Amino acid sequence: MDVSKKFTDQSRCRELAITSSFCRRIYSEVEEVGWDHLVKLGDDLSFLSFRVMDDKGRVHILAITLDKNYPRSPPSVSADVPCNLNLEWSSNSKLRDVLQQFQRHVRMLQDFWSTLDDIDRSLWVIDPTHTHLAMSYRKIKIGNDCYAILSLNVNDPLSLPECRFLGSDTEVNSLRNIWKRNSKKWKKDKSFSENLARIFGTQLPQPPHAQKNEEHAECGICFAQYLPTDDEFGAKSGSATDCTCENGNCKPEFHSVCLVKWLRSITTTRQSFDVLFGNCPYCSDPIAVKISTNKY
Repeated sequence: MDVSKKFTDQSRCRELAITSSFCRRIYSEVEEVGWDHLVKLGDDLSFLSFRVMDDKGRVHILAITLDKNYPRSPPSVSADVPCNLNLEWSSNSKLRDVLQQFQRHVRMLQDFWSTLDDIDRSLWVIDPTHTHLAMSYRKIKIGNDCYAILSLNVNDPLSLPECRFLGSDTEVNSLRNIWKRNSKKWKKDKSFSENLARIFGTQLPQPPHAQKNEEHAECGICFAQYLPTDDEFGAKSGSATDCTCENGNCKPEFHSVCLVKWLRSITTTRQSFDVLFGNCPYCSDPIAVKISTNKY
């Protein structure tokens, strides 16, 4: 018998045995975790993803990639979290241990996510328009065409955040001085909105959807509740906001006059008869507005 052929056959047998053993092990370990938690399983079983729900009902997807030497080599893991999981691993570890460590990891991040949820509910968040659990910042509206970018400490989310201001030089310098002078007023037992009100000496703008309970909301473009009383606006003179973004996570209100001017300044805007079709200034979702036949 050809020695080289015999050697090749033996190598193939070993590979098949290893592959068979690997498959049995993975199927057994997935069984321990529970097939109902499995989201995806790669054809060669080297990639898996599991669904993990935390104590607040948030759903996390944990992606696991297995090395060919698994379990002697630890798997690599990734998830939508602000800080990586430092996996503890031994040759006796299993997928179940990875899931348990990840569950402990997200449990430690509950205060962080709850703090961000509080910011999203109580302040006018401009960015991100679509949040992810790995994000640790929020860009909020302050007023006078100024914004603050708040970066939270993942390990101590209720502490004074890092803050960067955007706006005119004069306004930014004034806000920086106020922040530096009043930051000592920050209290961990207060909410973010309360602490920011203590620092700036005024309540900051609420989210557009929270303003629905008010008589009229500010226009998301001119930031005024009512248009000026002026012949320039014709029948719209002195009117309140009358257009809304349909995105459930956005929904600012606009004066149709302001929105028409905004859309006309964008090259991608299309017009069909007396309707303009374009994108929301805040979330970029499709938005449409009817052009008034009155002169303004």
